Amino acid sequence: MSRIAVVVKGYPRLSETFIAQEMLGLERRGIELLIVALRKPYDPYIHELHRQISAEILYLPEYVKDDPARVARAKNWARKQPTFEAAKNLFETDFRRQPNADRRRRWAQGCVFAHELPDDVSWIYTHYLHTPCSAARYAAHLSGRKWSFSAHAKDIWTSPEWDLRTKINDADWGVTCTRVNADHLSALADDPGKVELLYHGLDFSGFPTPQEPYPMRAGDAEPVQLVSVGRAVEKKGYDDLLQALAGLPQELNWRFTHIGGGELSESLKSAAQSLGLADRITWRGAQPREEVIATCRRSDLFILPSKLARSGDRDGLPNVLMEAQSMGLCCLSTRVSAIPELIVEDETGVLVDPGAPGQLSAALEKLIRNPQLRRDLGLAAAQRVRSHFSTDPGLDRLAAKFRKVV
Repeated sequence: MSRIAVVVKGYPRLSETFIAQEMLGLERRGIELLIVALRKPYDPYIHELHRQISAEILYLPEYVKDDPARVARAKNWARKQPTFEAAKNLFETDFRRQPNADRRRRWAQGCVFAHELPDDVSWIYTHYLHTPCSAARYAAHLSGRKWSFSAHAKDIWTSPEWDLRTKINDADWGVTCTRVNADHLSALADDPGKVELLYHGLDFSGFPTPQEPYPMRAGDAEPVQLVSVGRAVEKKGYDDLLQALAGLPQELNWRFTHIGGGELSESLKSAAQSLGLADRITWRGAQPREEVIATCRRSDLFILPSKLARSGDRDGLPNVLMEAQSMGLCCLSTRVSAIPELIVEDETGVLVDPGAPGQLSAALEKLIRNPQLRRDLGLAAAQRVRSHFSTDPGLDRLAAKFRKVV
């Protein structure tokens, strides 16, 4: 049987459990994979999911300077291929619209990718429509293979429309994980039917069911345990959350734990100090999934104050919200992107406007003071997410597509 080359920016990555989950699910359905990564991992941990994936990994040079001899061999090979002129024309057309070093790097990676691609790989499937897709598209044309994509969030909302349109029309098919994404990408496609909605969902087998008895902490004698899991980046809205926490009544007893690394970690800690919140907040940094689950099990309320970043970047359908809901943990989030597709407002969680610390603070106070409301919303969320957002239907559809070409 032939294999599918699955292209990712880096592997393994703690923030991309949904990709690892998909890879493992495809392997369990008999689809053999080759993982192609544009860079080696930077995270200090890996998830248990990654240990279960058996696919071989091909790491491309992250920068040409990392292995110039390898890149030179690949480019020399590429020039001798009957596909070279057509593929090079695609790159040069893109380069005229985006004449920068990054675009040249994707062409170099595409050449290495195509040169080193094993003969038994019959299809290229790339996660994200930005940089991984550029390298994958050039490699597909150089190697004479067809390709498809899975689009998510940042790749869609920070890429120029000409680039998205070019890639969608060039691909054989594509999937994306939210209705908001699907509508946007379909509007850019010459053939709108080329892009399908496919929720990546969650494999709930590793997540405990809601705990009983439910802890009825109400912010008086015993602190209500607040938690969030997410990278410390602008789109996660943690600056708004700190402002919201600072606006809570002083007598309200709460503690907040954040799990995740990110470029804004130190500035958020400084902001918490300035706001007088430092003694109520624990910054855990990046943690493996097992520790995330354990922390959520000890918590009363999950908060994800997502918003639109100035670059246009935004969340899609955050896995962490599905994970928290599956355990019966009440979630407070925002009306951004596909989050309202997951959380039914005031039925399975609470939503506020993005970038609105005042609204966030009012919702926090209400939920901290009302453990019965948290319990009811959490149980309703667990029931809905487990019935509507299982990973199996999406994986079955994806596997069926790949069985046609392996």
